[in-house]
Amino acid sequence: MPRIGVEQSLTDVQQGLQSMGYEVVQLKQEQDAQGCDCCVITGQDQNVMGIQDAAIRGSVINAHGMTSEEICRQVEEKVGQ
Repeated sequence: MPRIGVEQSLTDVQQGLQSMGYEVVQLKQEQDAQGCDCCVITGQDQNVMGIQDAAIRGSVINAHGMTSEEICRQVEEKVGQ
């Protein structure tokens, strides 16, 4: 099952992804992104967590200006299930 890291403020996205069957991990610290197939960030503090520099296998999706449905669709396109 794909593991998706989601910033803690995006609770609606976390719930949506969980209902789609993804394992969701809250991104509280930089190391939380390790082992994730994809990460969803708010874009407001894009580099504060250092995710851009983190070695993750998958994509980083900037959720700025997107609805939770759009974000879930993007995740599905990136990792598929």
